Amino acid sequence: MSILVAGGGIGGLGAALALARAGHSVDVFERTEKFGEIGAGIQLGPNVFHMFDRLGVKQAMLDICARPQALVMRCAVQGHEVTRVPLGDAFAAHFGNPYAVIHRGDMHGVLLAACAAMPGIRLHTGRAAAGFAQDADGVTLRFEDGGTARGDALLGCDGLWSRIRQQVIGDGKPVVSGHIAYRAVLPMDQVPAGVPRDEVLLWGGPKMHLVHYPLRRGELMNLVAVFHSDEYSEGWDSSGDTDLLWKHFAGARPEVRSMLEKIETWKYWVLCDREPVRGWVRGRVALLGDAAHPMLQYLAQGANMALEDAVCLADQLGRFDLPRALAEYESLRVLRTGRVQLTARFYGEIYHAGGVKAELRDMMLAGRGAQAAWAGMAWLYDPPDWPRA
Repeated sequence: MSILVAGGGIGGLGAALALARAGHSVDVFERTEKFGEIGAGIQLGPNVFHMFDRLGVKQAMLDICARPQALVMRCAVQGHEVTRVPLGDAFAAHFGNPYAVIHRGDMHGVLLAACAAMPGIRLHTGRAAAGFAQDADGVTLRFEDGGTARGDALLGCDGLWSRIRQQVIGDGKPVVSGHIAYRAVLPMDQVPAGVPRDEVLLWGGPKMHLVHYPLRRGELMNLVAVFHSDEYSEGWDSSGDTDLLWKHFAGARPEVRSMLEKIETWKYWVLCDREPVRGWVRGRVALLGDAAHPMLQYLAQGANMALEDAVCLADQLGRFDLPRALAEYESLRVLRTGRVQLTARFYGEIYHAGGVKAELRDMMLAGRGAQAAWAGMAWLYDPPDWPRA
């Protein structure tokens, strides 16, 4: 088939690659003048490495990512360790793949290079999707500049503020969480002494947390500082107010403040999601990734879920005709992604607990061994299972 993809982010490129490897012809339309990704770090669970393998990019991702040795949570106020999950060779053997962290731009670059090298994929820039019309023979994608493109099917991979979603579901703006994320990267040689270089370390405190971990084989440290605030209602990749950041981290440990002090310029994101819903498909059109199931970042699964979507969709198109394939795709994905959406909200409460909530959290997680931690992660990190042709 000839398939149109609106959006050239991680989900859109992943979908194009999965579909082209299955023999389809794909046109990817990116709204900006150049393919690229903003932001910094992404965490890669074992589940997404199974998708990388299917997409033929696993080794390229491994070559450029960092492999932390543990997931660690510490109290941002008192400093004690709340929980530790080992991520070494035993973890990789248990789940069949490693846990890794990668720069978002590097991950996008690997997918972009793979798409550019794949016959059957055409990449277009400066084409912002505005809407679509469909009939019995195909679907027409309309662009903001007045142009159109025609294909057998359309995938809305145009993110949190998806124009395609508004025509498919029509549920208005995303839900603003009231959580603000300040993001920055720091050269590893500027990281204060004593800060672990090989862990994903989260400092959780009342209505705030800081997480930091290595990127680019350990050359950089990624920092994300999150706090609750209604001073920003919307925002994406804008400069953050440092005074506001310090206001919310005033009571944090010296180890936390020493990391924050190293950053002069922050970019901020207002964190949004949506309620899990069905209805991702209308005729020849389907939603994928953040356009279908935007989620808060607390499970670090947004990009991972988008690539699972991509591979699952391509598999269902190998089993059924178009209408049934799209329906099967939604059916296979909606409960898994909905669970991640809701669990991510809950993890936000866990990370940002204070008072008795924090005491209960610490008591619940205290003394948890590796096997118990891994068992609790199995629903997410085990290879997702769906029918293939």
